[in-house]
Amino acid sequence: MSTAVRNAYEELAFPTVVVVGGGFAGLEVIKGLEGRPYKVMLLDKHNHHCFQPLLYQVATASLSADSIAHPFRKTVAPMPNVAFRMTRVTAVDPARKVVVTDHGEFHYDILVLATGSETNFFGMKDLEREAMQLKSIGQALDIRSDFLQDFEAALYLQDEHAQKRQLNFTIVGGGPTGVELAGALAEIRNTILKREYRELDSGRMRIVLIDSNERVLKNFSEKSSAHALDYLQSMGVEVMLGGRVVSYNGETITFKDGGTMDSSTVIWAAGVKGVIIPGLEAAIEPKANRYSVDRFNQLIGVPDVYALGDVAFMQEGAWEFGHPQVAPAAIQQATQFVRNLIRKANGQPMKEFTYADKGSMATIGRFKAVVDAGRLHFGGWIAWLGWMFVHLMALVGFRNRLQVLMGWAWKYMSWKNTIRLIIRPYVRRTSEVEKATST
Repeated sequence: MSTAVRNAYEELAFPTVVVVGGGFAGLEVIKGLEGRPYKVMLLDKHNHHCFQPLLYQVATASLSADSIAHPFRKTVAPMPNVAFRMTRVTAVDPARKVVVTDHGEFHYDILVLATGSETNFFGMKDLEREAMQLKSIGQALDIRSDFLQDFEAALYLQDEHAQKRQLNFTIVGGGPTGVELAGALAEIRNTILKREYRELDSGRMRIVLIDSNERVLKNFSEKSSAHALDYLQSMGVEVMLGGRVVSYNGETITFKDGGTMDSSTVIWAAGVKGVIIPGLEAAIEPKANRYSVDRFNQLIGVPDVYALGDVAFMQEGAWEFGHPQVAPAAIQQATQFVRNLIRKANGQPMKEFTYADKGSMATIGRFKAVVDAGRLHFGGWIAWLGWMFVHLMALVGFRNRLQVLMGWAWKYMSWKNTIRLIIRPYVRRTSEVEKATST
């Protein structure tokens, strides 16, 4: 794209659309508005889009971080009417139609909030401080370094109890993230730990998956939930259902019924909440911690401000508690929003959004996955291949698809997670075990 074309867009009196957040919804909006009669500004605190469904594979050393990330500027560069700024949004002033950031203010005619979600610790500050989470590439690399450091530290421990404590990994939350992460760690124990850490008894590594519900994958069909549970247990994952975690001090988990369990590592995958920006509190749905929107995704009571994806709370049809906070919902909302903007620009009435649920899928390990698609509920290797195909095609950029495909091919031929590098050591508070290994 030539500079002249971009300058021509700058000179025209087109409405300015500011998009906050470059996740699935944000990217879909800027791609849909490319070349349209709008000036578009994308704001994000990172300089890249992250494909979150595969974060757990970065965390478990199956994929490199750059294989699931795509730089915004590579996407935006060919777009004549779209610009990107790396900045942190701190507030919105709807009266002045201004977005406030740590690099100044941005005026908007139309504001799109696609800020996504963050980990929900439900007000438990000790868990927020001590537990690990998986919502960004940085957090995925922390988990990767943490479990590899635990393997190395366990070699120096002579006491069996201390070794077991060091190799105790607990995942709280039996949704897709928790189930997939537990399965991946189980494969590491059954392959990498057994083959490459021969001085350790791999049986001392304990993987516990805790969920407060009566079954894992609560939002899946009962058949798929049962399949997932069977897969996890066959891989040696301990599944604790009906257990509600209320605190964690870095060494001991405490349950609501008063019971306790030792664990050196706790990964929290038990819930998410919308990322809210100060200034629009009047439109927040408190229970969901999301913005209440109408069927056109406009914030209730706030003109010219729209929310898409995880941060949008829309009651529509059977979705009285809002749409699921997943990529397909975000993409569908963004697609319909762009169509409505184009219709509005052409003087046509906008159309209400209706969510088309295309199903759910989760993978637990090699040849072990479950799929719900309408009335179809199946598992096994067909579901596993389907899961890989869908996620591969959803990645942004040909290079990323090729890199992930090659990474998977090598892993499944060699039975090894190859990216086991402690590049950036994860530093947690000093524990008794760390004190013992440092002397």
